[in-house]
Amino acid sequence: MLKKEGNILITGCAGFIGAALCKRFLKDGYVVLGIDNINNYYDVKLKKDRLESIYEFALRNNLRWVFNEISIEDRESLENLFSRIKPKLVINLAAQAGVRYSIKNPRTYFKNNLEGFFNILEVSRLNKIKHLIYK
Repeated sequence: MLKKEGNILITGCAGFIGAALCKRFLKDGYVVLGIDNINNYYDVKLKKDRLESIYEFALRNNLRWVFNEISIEDRESLENLFSRIKPKLVINLAAQAGVRYSIKNPRTYFKNNLEGFFNILEVSRLNKIKHLIYK
């Protein structure tokens, strides 16, 4: 079990599951750091509303929440973030959704879902992350 003072990094935090998970870990007393690229595949306003909801929840309950707009495709930004925050747990929910989208835009789908996931794996390995959960 993680100690409560451990940082948790959640990718895809502006998504439905990611936002709910952020609130859950915050409620349990963890420091939560969320990243999302806020792409426009789903309604951007909905994503920003979810982020605002997490922020308000954290503020209202005096909890530690930090958000960075980062794509998991951007390895350099991930490396900088990991070295700064030193997460104890990484939960990777970031992904380009949509089977039809993957057929029409295979490069985008590949870049985000495969290269992005590889970046998470590699940066986690280099930073000796002991706990990585992915969907």
